[in-house]
Amino acid sequence: MTNGLDPYSRMLSDAVEAVSPSVVRIDVRRGAERAGSGSGVIVSPDGLLLTNSHVVHGARRVEASTMEGRALSARVLGDDPDTDLALLRIDESAALPAARLSDSTRLKRGQLVLAIGNPLGLEASVTVGVISALGRSLAARTGRQIEDVIQTDAALNPGNSGGPLITTAGEVVGVNTAIIRAAQGICFAVSSNTAEFVMSEILQHGRVRRGHIGVGAATVSVPRRIALRLGIGQELGASIISIEPDGPAWEGGLMTRDIILSVDNKTVSGANDLIRFLGPEVIGRVVAFDVLRRSELKRFWVGPKERQAA
Repeated sequence: MTNGLDPYSRMLSDAVEAVSPSVVRIDVRRGAERAGSGSGVIVSPDGLLLTNSHVVHGARRVEASTMEGRALSARVLGDDPDTDLALLRIDESAALPAARLSDSTRLKRGQLVLAIGNPLGLEASVTVGVISALGRSLAARTGRQIEDVIQTDAALNPGNSGGPLITTAGEVVGVNTAIIRAAQGICFAVSSNTAEFVMSEILQHGRVRRGHIGVGAATVSVPRRIALRLGIGQELGASIISIEPDGPAWEGGLMTRDIILSVDNKTVSGANDLIRFLGPEVIGRVVAFDVLRRSELKRFWVGPKERQAA
């Protein structure tokens, strides 16, 4: 043992010491009153700071305090409620301690992780657990599904929101976002890969761009008899239940009751897939939509437009 710590404790302690200087408490104020608080993590030496959208939503500036008690001011560069992420920049011009975002696709179930944050005002709190599951979906406040969510049993409480989920190597693999209040040990973090995407979009465009075709859709079963006759291998698709007049889907020839089976040659097994495939890469392109219309397979070409914020 070194300094009285067993190897396991030393590994956890080293990870916490490496990342803690980059973790901040975030306070949002309305006038002289504090309107909310949460956590955040600095991810670049020039002061880029990740947190949750629900922590800073509606604010232009926030107060950020390091775990050493250093007071900083930060402005909100962009806020994406659909992933519950926000990107801020700290005004301080000096180099700041920054944590490193890791590739969340390398995570394994059962892997040890730690959460650092300020739960219930208890600053610099650390909890430890394991990766319980990967690739979860979680409903955002907007109703849209956040994809590629990490489930962990590292304890989270109000105030942990926006803080980092880290590995024992001191790498950030997620941004802590939610708990299930009626359950024990079921907590969630938005993956670091999703955070990288959101950061890139906000830095380039000031927002996260998403495609829009002007339809309402629901997940339905592909009629088995028709699927067998046409050689369709998938069981589910996205049925168009409403369509916007003069919208991209309407202009492309799609109709209500069409069942979308693929977009841009990617299989659509429900409404969530349809939403996920309408990312920034399809904006301004003409994309193939393969649909089942009554008992026939048809292909239509649709040009998604950028979805406007509500």
